[in-house]
Amino acid sequence: MHGLLGIDGLTLGQFIDKTYDPWVRANRPKTAKNSLEKLKRLYGSWFGDPLSTITIERIESLKTRRLNAGCKATTVLRDIFTLSSVLSRAVKLGRLADNPILRVDKPRVDRMPKVRFLDDAEESRLREALQARDKEMIAARESGDDWRQARDEKMLPLLPHFGDHLTPAVLISMNTGLRRGELLKLRWRSVNFDHQLITIEGRNAKTRQTRHIPLNHEALSVLIRWREQAGKGQRVFEVSTGFKTAWMHMLERAKVTTFRWHDLRHHFASHLVQHGVPLNTVRDLLGHSSVAMSLRYAHLAPDQRKHAVAKLNEKPLLALTMRLPWNGFQNAAPYAFDLIGGKGGNRTLDPGIMSAVL
Repeated sequence: MHGLLGIDGLTLGQFIDKTYDPWVRANRPKTAKNSLEKLKRLYGSWFGDPLSTITIERIESLKTRRLNAGCKATTVLRDIFTLSSVLSRAVKLGRLADNPILRVDKPRVDRMPKVRFLDDAEESRLREALQARDKEMIAARESGDDWRQARDEKMLPLLPHFGDHLTPAVLISMNTGLRRGELLKLRWRSVNFDHQLITIEGRNAKTRQTRHIPLNHEALSVLIRWREQAGKGQRVFEVSTGFKTAWMHMLERAKVTTFRWHDLRHHFASHLVQHGVPLNTVRDLLGHSSVAMSLRYAHLAPDQRKHAVAKLNEKPLLALTMRLPWNGFQNAAPYAFDLIGGKGGNRTLDPGIMSAVL
């Protein structure tokens, strides 16, 4: 029974430092740093406590305090799962009897939250702003080279297509749905120009699964022009800081609000669904592990729900009535049925036979 209930005095901090830290860095390299920092920030005051003291009641209390403090349910749930990963690992290694978080009431979250994508006017303004920025940067480079040439100084390379990496990065994201991390790690060897295909290698994907994304005309054209301009580096975008500063300035210039870089991915998926692409195909292109993740776009499918609700406008067959003249039984078929009220009756006992009105 050694360690099953934490009776050996193993503390949360000791288990994280000696066991969980090296394991998560080896098996979850993309999220390890963030997870370890979150554990220290949220549960650092518990690090000196034995694992056995982390009870359902204790976690419920923390959850309730954070929700009452105004934290979003999705944030609280995500943070609880971060600790759950540690405790599940302790259970698997026999250092804890079970994971108490499995019996904690999880905060209810919206499983299909509203997604943000660009409307037609916003997309037009963003594209126009990108083009204007490129023209300004290209003109500035040409003017600068004229100045350098007049002084016999070394000129900088021309900018034949784009001002810098921002426009290609935005357009490729809008047309492929790549995550920002996938975009920054994309290498030219993963771009097949002949087959018009991008391959996202499993080691660079969030789900660790390799996927292939076809390139439409715009994405292919952008990549061809960007490779011509960017040179022969290994990565498509030789930047390390991402696009945050330039992106924020571009949104201001285009007068687009409450729109994150990640929303370019939602924009890609939303437009696919609006054009009738099946959700499972959208799931495959986005690299979601299950179609449930793609259900947030289901309401955008054209006409399906509208047609479903419109069926309520159709009157059921049994609700229809017919008025026919009553001519007795001269031409009746040899089928016996009783009339309510005898000979003078006007209805049958069978509800499936229409009423005869005098």
